[in-house]
Amino acid sequence: MRIAIDIRKINEFGVGTYIWNLVRNLAGIDDRNDYFLVGSQRNFHELGPLPPNFKQLYQPEENGLWRDNISIPFDLHRQRLDVVHIPHHEAPFFTPSKLVVTIHDCVHLLFPQEDSSNFGNYRSYLRTKRVVHAAQHVLAVSRSTKDDLINIFELPDSKISVVHNALDERFAFTHTPGERKQVLERYQLKDPFVLYSGKIRPHKNVHRLIEAFVVLKNELGDSDRYKNLKLIIIGDELSKHQYLRLTVIRSGAQQDVRFFGFVPYPILRVFYQSAELFAFPSLYEGFGLPPLEAMANRAPVLASNTSSLPEVLEDAAVLVNPENVFDIARGMKLILSDDAVRQRLIQKGLEQVAKFSWKLAAQKILERYQFAATGSADPIASAKHRAMFPRT
Repeated sequence: MRIAIDIRKINEFGVGTYIWNLVRNLAGIDDRNDYFLVGSQRNFHELGPLPPNFKQLYQPEENGLWRDNISIPFDLHRQRLDVVHIPHHEAPFFTPSKLVVTIHDCVHLLFPQEDSSNFGNYRSYLRTKRVVHAAQHVLAVSRSTKDDLINIFELPDSKISVVHNALDERFAFTHTPGERKQVLERYQLKDPFVLYSGKIRPHKNVHRLIEAFVVLKNELGDSDRYKNLKLIIIGDELSKHQYLRLTVIRSGAQQDVRFFGFVPYPILRVFYQSAELFAFPSLYEGFGLPPLEAMANRAPVLASNTSSLPEVLEDAAVLVNPENVFDIARGMKLILSDDAVRQRLIQKGLEQVAKFSWKLAAQKILERYQFAATGSADPIASAKHRAMFPRT
């Protein structure tokens, strides 16, 4: 087969992780199909060395309707492709080959952006509707996301395959105590802390996490172990989110809540490995990678009992009602005050992470390419890959 993959968003949070891991793992299992990676020179170099059956289909970085809907489809047409994979919901109006699209979540439909007009939100709905109906096949990163697509767009069950994400291999690394100490000193962190990492959007529920943390501090009282407990929030800068600043001020938590903005992977690993617990009370997730990242780094996890999180985390996390501040506080207190619960979560977390594999995901997606191109899953190739990469 001749397969094109759109890699233009490889530097974006979330979808970029998906693209990087998918392409790298396809390169590791497939030497018989030809791949054309649509993107700029910088996008292509981000992937590192690739085998000769992976080629660049150059596109400049400038955005525009002309490039997205004329230039790219024309270049794709010239390659006589069997399949085009768009790993997000922003596909060209026309693709000259069978289209496979990945939908990571429906957050833009279920939680419309507060800073967008009604027209902007409706346009987002129409764009996604057009893409999922035009696609030969749709990949959903969780059963929860698949259910959302069926409910919102009335797609047939058979048109959507669930292929779970997995842990980014860049998190599979443990720092020495000396390295952790050096990073924590640089960030002036000498006290125990609860950690949140991820985007900061209203549906991420960070404001309730702050309120729950204040409740937790009051319940812990003068505990010798946690009297100086902090809440560390890694994501956007606080200056971009005035409502969170007001939440901190109203809660009287100015001395206990710290925002660090974006940090690179090596630093984030240290935060995970040093946290007393990782708290992720999001109202909605299409998959939810940050809790798995925390688990891989031996942090006990608290998360929401909504959307995809129970599916992905199962019994390896304390699951709480994200709309109830006191339930969030209760879950955090349970983890902090019961060492047996804490150790069980750490062990369960490591076992849970091992259930997800980018190699297995790449194998399943390759089978979906074959299905989209021919209407069959190529049982010979499927059997070959299953033999090479058995489920563990």
